Amino acid sequence: MPGVNIHKDDTVKVMTGKSAGHTGRVIRVLPREGRVMVEGAAMAKKHQRTQGKRSQSGSQLQQGGIIDTETFIDIANVMLVCGSCGKPTRVGYRIEGDGTKVRVCRKCGADQ
Repeated sequence: MPGVNIHKDDTVKVMTGKSAGHTGRVIRVLPREGRVMVEGAAMAKKHQRTQGKRSQSGSQLQQGGIIDTETFIDIANVMLVCGSCGKPTRVGYRIEGDGTKVRVCRKCGADQ
């Protein structure tokens, strides 16, 4: 998926789906698949077995159980939250005088 404008450590708001309205930090981005992982959104329960060898001290035994983990969300279902105005916005680009490309907020015009 070319032109992915959401990067790791951005703050985004989930717009649709089970976690709609949730605001969180981007943990991972898969640009080819067009998916992002948002901290605390789209939680799934993973059933994990006890792993390792049981010894006298019990130090090598990893505890099993039900673990909550984040899953990937389609990148079209999240919007970047502007650091200045605090609103979800689309991302625009501006080219500076020295030729560098800068992401800008479409609502207030501030740099991201």
